[in-house]
Amino acid sequence: MSNERGRAALGLGGNLGEPALAMASALSLLDGDPETTVVAVSRLFRTPPWGPVPQPPFINCCALIETERAPEALMRFCLDIEKRLKRVRDQRWGPRLIDIDILTFGDLSRESALLTLPHPRMTERGFVLVPLAEIAPEQLVGGRTVAEWRAMADTADIDPVSEDGSWWKV
Repeated sequence: MSNERGRAALGLGGNLGEPALAMASALSLLDGDPETTVVAVSRLFRTPPWGPVPQPPFINCCALIETERAPEALMRFCLDIEKRLKRVRDQRWGPRLIDIDILTFGDLSRESALLTLPHPRMTERGFVLVPLAEIAPEQLVGGRTVAEWRAMADTADIDPVSEDGSWWKV
């Protein structure tokens, strides 16, 4: 464990069961960890399904956290949370109860077997950029701000379904 806290942006989503409840549980588990603090959460958004598999719409949000975990350790922790919340990984880009992606970790740019930073497709995905722009519009990714990426993304049919970012504190 280092003495420095890193700031990471996470993307959360799901389209099976009760995704908002699963994401609230995931955020509570992250915030309850002694090495991690949730510092900001976007509103919830209903988003069209993405990818080649027919499926219901998603509920998505983004969160900013501060953590003492290294990026790969944070990824393992997020995967463990998904598992505790009964996520089954059986179909790439398929329906899921919960998904937690590390979008950025400070200004790190690197690739390992477990993790690529920043997330390699985040700048193409409106379902990431719309909620992330609410909580980190000036964050730089690939030489542009999140707000600039959002302005260029397809954001059709992405609609807020919560009043603000306090929805997870139920």
